[in-house]
Amino acid sequence: MEEKDLSIFKRFWIYQKERFPVFSYGLMVFTFAFSAMSYSKFLRGELSFSFLTLLIGGMTSFGYFFLLRIFDEFKDAEDDAKYRPYRAVPRGLVSFKELKWLAIIIIGLQCILNAVFIPKMLWVWGLVIIYMFIMAKEFFVRDWLRKHPIAYLISHMMIMPVIDFYTTGLDWNNNGISMPNGLIIFLVVTFLNGVVIEIGRKIRAHEAEEVGVETYSYLWGEKGATITWLCVLFTTFIFANIACFYAGFGSMTFLFLVIFLIICAFPAFKFLKNREQKYSAKLETMAGIWTLGMYLSLGGIPMIVHLIRSFGG
Repeated sequence: MEEKDLSIFKRFWIYQKERFPVFSYGLMVFTFAFSAMSYSKFLRGELSFSFLTLLIGGMTSFGYFFLLRIFDEFKDAEDDAKYRPYRAVPRGLVSFKELKWLAIIIIGLQCILNAVFIPKMLWVWGLVIIYMFIMAKEFFVRDWLRKHPIAYLISHMMIMPVIDFYTTGLDWNNNGISMPNGLIIFLVVTFLNGVVIEIGRKIRAHEAEEVGVETYSYLWGEKGATITWLCVLFTTFIFANIACFYAGFGSMTFLFLVIFLIICAFPAFKFLKNREQKYSAKLETMAGIWTLGMYLSLGGIPMIVHLIRSFGG
């Protein structure tokens, strides 16, 4: 039996495994939402926690990232059909009509969940959705952005702090107060993390480059792209420490970030010395590890420690 003859449920199960593994992404997104919400609480010095708010906010955040994947399928349709026919949509596993209905269902569920359980978040949810639709249209300057990769990178990675405006808002906005002092630094860190991930996943050794895939190693050269990635990684480290200062975190958090920085930067230095794909392929993994570790250190782990002490005391 061919893929196209499978039931819609089986086809979407294959689709998520290839394009958006729901379990691994779900765990990461809930971790990010928990950490962002926790960081805002540490800034305010108010550590009471609502797990219902986290659940609804985490589900909404997961929906955002799933929508980004779906929108990318539409945005990259022409290039995928021409250069990557092995992907799910070009080979006929799922159709654009099915993806469109899936997006409508996700947006509808997000809207209902926020309206019913956390209505104060509805306007923030809508703000993120609007930005996502504009981004999906490539800000109505598609050709110009494609000719200016830095502008393309910045405009698209802004979605990260926009989403974290929602996840941190699960604390401050949902409690009817203004943004706490220092939160802007956290949003800067979020943006930089997005850049770390985006550049890291598009650095390849020369022999691994694909026709029609515009990687940063192709645009800037292997050395230039890798050095840029290291610079952004270190800049993120600096701003993460400033965010730690605002939240009142101690030296252990700094040590934790230093260790993660060294571990994650190591493959980049190996790739600069030996331009082999096995080293460049690790940069995307290291970018993910760095981002996860940074988020946990900026809210997740301190909040878990606090909750354990609260339950124990």
